[in-house]
Amino acid sequence: MAQKRGFNLLTVMKEYSLITVGCVVYVVGWLIFLVPCNLIGGGVTGMSSIIQYATKGAIPMGYSYFVINVFLLILSMLVLGKGFGFKTIYAIILSSVMLNVGQDLIPESIVESLAYENGNLICVIMGGILSGIGVGISMDQGGSTGGTDIIALIINKYRNMPPGKVILMLDVVIVSSSLLFPSYTHSGELVPLMTKITNVMYGMVLTIIVGNVVDLYISGSRQSSQVFIISRKYEEIADCIVNELHRGVTALDGQGWYTRADSKILLVIVRRADLKMILRAVKSIDPDAFLSVSSASAVYGLGFDTIKGIKARK
Repeated sequence: MAQKRGFNLLTVMKEYSLITVGCVVYVVGWLIFLVPCNLIGGGVTGMSSIIQYATKGAIPMGYSYFVINVFLLILSMLVLGKGFGFKTIYAIILSSVMLNVGQDLIPESIVESLAYENGNLICVIMGGILSGIGVGISMDQGGSTGGTDIIALIINKYRNMPPGKVILMLDVVIVSSSLLFPSYTHSGELVPLMTKITNVMYGMVLTIIVGNVVDLYISGSRQSSQVFIISRKYEEIADCIVNELHRGVTALDGQGWYTRADSKILLVIVRRADLKMILRAVKSIDPDAFLSVSSASAVYGLGFDTIKGIKARK
């Protein structure tokens, strides 16, 4: 129903711009709400935070985040292709720099008012939401902020398993491993064992929030709409949708039962983000056209998703 759009500079700029936004949102969630409170999360960022806490800040998060992701990048380029690899390289380098530089750039007053004064639970919720949105934006553009996101995308390539659920399982292991290492605050004080256990519980809540936000964002951005169009100007409308909007159209035979007159019914399936564009085009050609719009939770085929994990019969 949809045709593949051509590869062009504007598309590339849009994708990398959105990946940049995703990285910024992701890093802000960590540096404002999670790191100041010595909270642990999942993924490579979680491992990097454990290393930073254990070394009293001698090894900032950005360095370990970059090194660990280099190994995962090699795997992603082999399995997911070079296009994914370049986008992820950009996201990882950008996130690594921001994780190091951002800790000194963010004013202490902002951290004080948004994190310290609101308690760990609010920090977990806000940090989890921002991190999940950041990951979701990057993954939706074919990239990744690295770490367990890469593993999730590799599994998702072959199985219809929600990325958020894969990230959740891996992150539980990472968060639990923080109990095996010492943890120091910014002032150099050793975090007591009971506080670490509490932080692990917060970390579990954080991984659940991040995983669900990622799934909600991706499923929402990939939802499609099914549009039935009945109009006497169906030929003009179909030509406009195909030639000007570059979307697919199927013409179905129909008959008005009251008038007994034969007619054509146009069927168009588009991403929800493109729905308004279709509606405007139809109304500009025939304001009296009859339209029926419904949600399509899953669409497989050319221009949409592919069915994974099922071998075709020979």
